[in-house]
Amino acid sequence: MRDESNYRQGRSGFAYEIVINSNPCISYNMEENSMAMQILVMSHAAFGHNHFFKNNYLFRDWTDASSIHDYLAFAKNFIAQCEQEYGDEEVEAVLDAAHALQDQGVFRYGRVAQPTTKEGEAMQLLRDQYTNQKNVLDLWTDRHFGTCEPQENFTEIDVAERRKGMQLPEENILYFLEKHSPILKPWQRQVIRIVRSLAQYLYPQKQTKVINEGCATFVHHYIINRLYETGQIMQGTFLEIIHNHTNVITQPEFDSPRFSGISPYALGFAMMEDIRRICENPTREDREWFPTFAGNNDWASVLRDAWRNYRDDSFILQFLSPHLIRKFKLFAITDNAKQPNLIVSQIHNREGYRNIRRMLAKSYDLAFLEPDIQVVDANMSGDRELKLNHTVHDGIQLETHNRVEVLRHIKQLWGYEVRLTGRDQKNDEVCYESTTATTAV
Repeated sequence: MRDESNYRQGRSGFAYEIVINSNPCISYNMEENSMAMQILVMSHAAFGHNHFFKNNYLFRDWTDASSIHDYLAFAKNFIAQCEQEYGDEEVEAVLDAAHALQDQGVFRYGRVAQPTTKEGEAMQLLRDQYTNQKNVLDLWTDRHFGTCEPQENFTEIDVAERRKGMQLPEENILYFLEKHSPILKPWQRQVIRIVRSLAQYLYPQKQTKVINEGCATFVHHYIINRLYETGQIMQGTFLEIIHNHTNVITQPEFDSPRFSGISPYALGFAMMEDIRRICENPTREDREWFPTFAGNNDWASVLRDAWRNYRDDSFILQFLSPHLIRKFKLFAITDNAKQPNLIVSQIHNREGYRNIRRMLAKSYDLAFLEPDIQVVDANMSGDRELKLNHTVHDGIQLETHNRVEVLRHIKQLWGYEVRLTGRDQKNDEVCYESTTATTAV
């Protein structure tokens, strides 16, 4: 609905296709597409993207394409049922809070073991009993005056045992809130579970924009050329397709009004074309930088290996060549506050190529792009304040306004005060502290 509305208002171009990582893959094409465009988008999505979804290790390990349609249908029906039973506003409030936290609602390094059917039923029964006990919140607080009983003096051993029992620290904040929030009702926990499950399902796509789009673009380019070479499409159709292909892989210059960073289509396709060039016609430089596959005419196997075993940052770190760095005119600029001018710190030499490649790969690594925030403590026998820790990398702190807003959403799901402490990664010193009880410090 959003994309259709933006298109009808002239705010965006055609959404040529939508592809769903399901089994079998489903590709939706716009009926307004010309026949040539239908050939292009089917080659791009139904062949290229689907091949990547089915083979890349992130999607194989973290998604279940065979069940996504059933789960989406369940989620839609469950949300609609909740809106009818509890009202739109109450459901929207939970959804808004959960969506505000969805980037912190994924498992990045290891998934929780899935419970058996009996274990799941037993855990749900315990959650229902715990939530429905009307006096559970009155054990420690006077609901009329909002005052708390004096907190016990816990030793470091007690705190360590408490954190161990709650399996802290926990990187998946939505998962922790779903399992441990003292105030959520069963249907609210299920809504949070839906949001975090879909966030987890889409997480690999955030890690593979360059290699995924590069794969799909390379595949459609190869298919279209083969169709033309074998006489299955005419020259007019081929030219229309190539025209649109060229628009897709265009990389605007840095001073162009259309520039918004490096295009994943342009970089991904160029790298895969470059891999094919290195396999078929390597230079001396190529043989020095890529001795394992330079001159290997079986370029298809090299690409299949890359599509299967890499994500954006590792793909760039492994396969970006000096030839392509020169072609894209990449270099590094250092902005030192103590210097009056910008400094060109990495140029086109041996050391510069390696550093540029490493810096570009890092810019696609979500470990550096997304804040590392973890739940570190929650004293359920005391004031129940939820304590979060943000590991600050390179001095980059969270924007104050957004920080306060997100804490407000967490408090809405937790029910009690929330404290976020930013600590410098290098020296563990406190950089900032924000709570829902006071203004940001």
